[in-house]
Amino acid sequence: MTGPVRGEKISLFYGRGFTVESIQRDFLDIVFTKYAFFYGRARRREYWMFQLWAFVGYFALAVLAALASMIATFLGYILIFAFVIYCLGLVVPSFCLAVRRLHDIGQSGWFLLLSIIPLGGLVVLVMCCLDSQPGENKYGPNPKGVVALGQA
Repeated sequence: MTGPVRGEKISLFYGRGFTVESIQRDFLDIVFTKYAFFYGRARRREYWMFQLWAFVGYFALAVLAALASMIATFLGYILIFAFVIYCLGLVVPSFCLAVRRLHDIGQSGWFLLLSIIPLGGLVVLVMCCLDSQPGENKYGPNPKGVVALGQA
């Protein structure tokens, strides 16, 4: 069995298909165009696809740095430096996306500070798994386009 090819639909989300390109485009959109936007709302799909691609990048660079450091020390240092730059480069987009995700469920972005206390990160993780608040809330319109009952 091979992986998905260009243009092939991936049916991971309740039968809805997403192409590999659309998922990559969402990741790049968050990193480059929504880099430091704390306002608005972010869907679960946007949040988790960003986390997936960020993890793939973390893992790939860590493995390459470990393998390269066994072969040539200098090459290992270069890849470790690239890994650190990659991690630092994703701090702000990750933080902003988590705040927008909390906005999507109707919570303040300040709830993200719960992650600095023991077990608080688990609370934030559960909050990021919750479905969007239907309709418009004080942080903006629903990015899914779903309206609440009585708002239609």
